[in-house]
Amino acid sequence: MRRIITTTVLAGLLLVGASLTMAASPNGSGGNMPTYYDAKLLTINFMELSAQAEKALIAHNSGINVIYTSEAMLSGGAPFISVIDAIQGDGFNPLWREVEITFNIAPTQYFSDNEVLAAAQRGDITLHTTDEIYRCSVVGPKKK
Repeated sequence: MRRIITTTVLAGLLLVGASLTMAASPNGSGGNMPTYYDAKLLTINFMELSAQAEKALIAHNSGINVIYTSEAMLSGGAPFISVIDAIQGDGFNPLWREVEITFNIAPTQYFSDNEVLAAAQRGDITLHTTDEIYRCSVVGPKKK
């Protein structure tokens, strides 16, 4: 009886550990994150490609979309929410190249790629195109 209980407890712990590992994985729903597109808050599924794939895509694919990101914290400590430049039906490609925003003013949340580009033109921000390519799909409106 003791052996059955011990085996059952160990099996339960393994299942819990596997569930936590899968939940933290960047694959599947673990890669979901909020993003803005034309002032609409959406949920995207986001996974970085391998360095080899990134290099090949940058060299040979001119149709890659842009995702604007920043590590800067907004006033009050909120994170900057990324901004994408296309969704399905608007020039969408499931490949996204990261463009990092560096703020030259107090960090500000932008809600569209047009706002990001206007801020760059004014000198409020500096844009740095990275060599990071992500597989990204819009999976729905932002869940509350």
